[in-house]
Amino acid sequence: MKGLVLDWGGVLTNGIDAAFASWAQRDGVIAEHLGLVLREAFSAEADRPNPVHALERGEIDATEFEHRLATELARQGSPVPAEGLLARMFAGISPSDSMLGLVARVKEAGLRTAVLSNSWGNDYPMQGWDELFDAVVISGEVGMRKPEPRIFQHVLSLIDLPASECVFVDDLPHNVTAAVQLGFVGIVHRTYDETAHELEAILDLPLR
Repeated sequence: MKGLVLDWGGVLTNGIDAAFASWAQRDGVIAEHLGLVLREAFSAEADRPNPVHALERGEIDATEFEHRLATELARQGSPVPAEGLLARMFAGISPSDSMLGLVARVKEAGLRTAVLSNSWGNDYPMQGWDELFDAVVISGEVGMRKPEPRIFQHVLSLIDLPASECVFVDDLPHNVTAAVQLGFVGIVHRTYDETAHELEAILDLPLR
């Protein structure tokens, strides 16, 4: 293995679900209502792209998405202000020092490293990323999203490696499945300890 490609939110940060649950409590949103909107209301729009997918590809901007999400939440019975909705949702997301330290040790061992993230128009704390990552691919900036094969191929072209020589880490199993189908070795991230243990075995490196 010569490369390590990682998701950002939920892998190199704290958990997305916990952060969104904290936001829902602050904004008075019933958590089940958010799930219903993302699973059913948005995916049911057969005449237009799924708004989440469109946002991740950069086909709609954050303001439009916020208004559409706020409208659907209100229909479910959880009204929220549309303005600044995404910023409030992502306010509880913070980098994981332990996971970033793990990446630094992989980088020091001579492997190429990359971030591959589906963006919801959120900001990324990129200070120090030039030294830590050989490539950073944000879905909304390239017009592609996971699990589309082309975005995996794009990040591989940036680090100049074949999929067969790379490990891909994501907290969403369907993204890992898509990467494995292209030839990556895949890890579904759950905890730092589990991911560190799997990477140590795959890379044959002491990482903790």
